[in-house]
Amino acid sequence: MGTLAGKKAFITGAEQGIGKATAQKLIEAGCDVYIHYFSGEEGPKELVALAESRGQKAAYGFADLTNEPAAVQCVSAAAEFLGGIDILVNNVGGIIARKWLGDIDIKFWQTVIDINMTTMLNVTQSALPYLKVADEGASIVNLASLAGRSGGHSGSLVYSMTKGAVLTWTRSLAAELGEHQIRVNAVAPGLILGTRFHNQHTTKESADQTIRDIPLGRAGTPEDVANAICFLASEYDGFISGATIDINGGVYRM
Repeated sequence: MGTLAGKKAFITGAEQGIGKATAQKLIEAGCDVYIHYFSGEEGPKELVALAESRGQKAAYGFADLTNEPAAVQCVSAAAEFLGGIDILVNNVGGIIARKWLGDIDIKFWQTVIDINMTTMLNVTQSALPYLKVADEGASIVNLASLAGRSGGHSGSLVYSMTKGAVLTWTRSLAAELGEHQIRVNAVAPGLILGTRFHNQHTTKESADQTIRDIPLGRAGTPEDVANAICFLASEYDGFISGATIDINGGVYRM
């Protein structure tokens, strides 16, 4: 099993929810971190204070990662602050709204694609030069979703499509970057309460119904996902790549 002590991690969308829990877990595992955020500095400030209390480095920066120059600038700032990038966590994403097929217009279609996929392209492409020269190989972890596996609930058509694409992106990128000793994996969370995503787009009734169908009998937490991301970020003999860990309490089994 590898160690994360002293590793340099860049996490996107880490102001709350899964991203914040992941940044906290990486800090507790010994990483120096750079925290990207899009809305709200409260979470990043807490994470910086945690890192500094442990004698580690942490900083944060704002960027609209759908914009290529902004993404390049944010990644460059992270690499400069950290002295490189060993771990990239592509966490940014969102459903935006629930829209059924007849209600989807081209603007909405493109917005969801940009938030869930273009951000991942912009950030990963910008980080690639730093990942290639990481001392002991590098690790990329992408956030997919159970919706990318199962198709999601009604009204999540475009979101589910993009998360399915993230799964394929992960497999393809693992094949392409393996020669540079860069491992690429994904996590596919199911119902994870305590996140802005479900607070805004999932009703209590819908959540309760979903929980009734989960074999473990509960919803997941951001920490459940953060644990899996930290596992994939670690070296672990360097032979896990192109994989997806499903985090859904057993409701979807492959």
